[in-house]
This record gives sequence, structure tokens and C-alpha cells, in this order.
Amino acid sequence: MTVNLEVAEGVGTLRLDRPPMNALDVATQDRLKELAEEATRRDDVRAVVIYGGERVFAAGADIKEMQNMDHTAMVLRARALQDSFTAVARIPKPVVAAITGYALGGGCELALCADYRVAAENAKLGQPEILLGLIPGAGGTQRLPRLVGPSRAKDLIFTGRQVKADEALAIGLVDRVVPAAEVYGQAHAWAAKLAQGPAIALRAAKESVDTGLETDIDTGLAVERNWFAGLFATEDREIGMRSFVEEGPGKAKFR
Repeated sequence: MTVNLEVAEGVGTLRLDRPPMNALDVATQDRLKELAEEATRRDDVRAVVIYGGERVFAAGADIKEMQNMDHTAMVLRARALQDSFTAVARIPKPVVAAITGYALGGGCELALCADYRVAAENAKLGQPEILLGLIPGAGGTQRLPRLVGPSRAKDLIFTGRQVKADEALAIGLVDRVVPAAEVYGQAHAWAAKLAQGPAIALRAAKESVDTGLETDIDTGLAVERNWFAGLFATEDREIGMRSFVEEGPGKAKFR
């Protein structure tokens, strides 16, 4: 399989496994969607890590495969391509990308689907589609400007240039830079910590933030308000408040 889902300690690792560069061909895209939906359904998956291995995250789409596709073929395929990445972005659980080596084109777009990004010191990210006479087609023109702002996004998309980890950190494209050998461990630790948290509240927080970024503030506030009130019906809220009153903050053990 080109993508695998491995679960341990409440964390599901979506592992890309298509050597040598984890090129995202059609089969890999479809498998990614399938496993993202599985991670969404499974109760034993409380958080998710996206990982491409020690050498590379994902170098982008399979250009040789795309070269043979004409306009009609891509019209039929483009929606499925976006849907595979959207399935990752809409996992209602914390998702972290563990980025080693290259995250280019579709690889960068996949990293953008995560809530948090840990990158190796030697990582390089970018949207080089313009160098092929194309634009990003798996969400890059939408998710990148929401993350780093329109001007920086246009710079990366218009030029197709690659950014090293330090610049990616400076512009907000990644959230943490660590030695390459520590990338997966730190990403997994971030996810494992959140896997012990209140699952419904984390889902509410993610949906509220993501919906608010995609709509007007009044609609976003309505989503937040409904989730906030609704959480008062959960056992986790009872556990959290009882623990705070009896033991102090940060000691609750959620189920």
C-alpha cells in the first residue's frame, strides 16, 4: 500500500510509503482519502500524525502520470484530487504533519491540511506548479494564503521557489523546526498529549476555528456559541470542572 494507518497510544500515523519520493499519484490520493476517513471514524484514533518517513515527506504529484492526462481527464480527476486532501483537513481530531526532506507541490498542500507542522532543519517546502505552467490544484491557492497571508502566498505560488525550514518558520508555514532525527518523535508527542484530552471539546475547537476562517465573524461566533453551550452536556466537561475545583488546573483525566 502507498499509504498506511498505524495506531498506537491513541495516535494514528498516516504514513506515506511510495519510494523514493512519495510522489502522490492517483492511487496514493485515493488511499489517502480512504484512510483519512477511517481515522475520522475510529474511536481509538484520538489524534493523527502525517509522515513520509525519514528522508522525504512528499515531493509532489506524479508528474509522469499527469503528463499523460488531457483536459478532459483532469476535469474528471481534479475534484477527486481536492477531495482526498479535504478528507485529511476535515479529520475532526488534532492533526500534525511531521515534515522531513521535501514537501513540494502536493506534498506542501498535504502539510497545509494539518493543524500543526513540525519540520526538520533540512526540510524544504514550496509550490512549484507555476514552473510547469500550472497552479496548485489540491488546495494550495486557498489554504496557503489563509496560513501565511496573501502576499507571502503569492510570492511562493508566483515564483515556485522553495523555502528552507528557517524561512518557513519565520513566515508561519511551519510551527516548529527540530533536528531531522527528532521530527517524528516530537510530532507524535504533540499528538499523543492531545490524544489524552477531551475529544469532543477538541473537535469543537477545531471546527469553530476552521469554520470561522471560512466565513464571516457572525457565523463563526454562532458556531462557537453553539459548541460552547453544547459541551455542557458532555461528561468531559463534568470531569474537567470537577477536577479544577477539587485539584486545581491541568490535572483532569478525560475518558
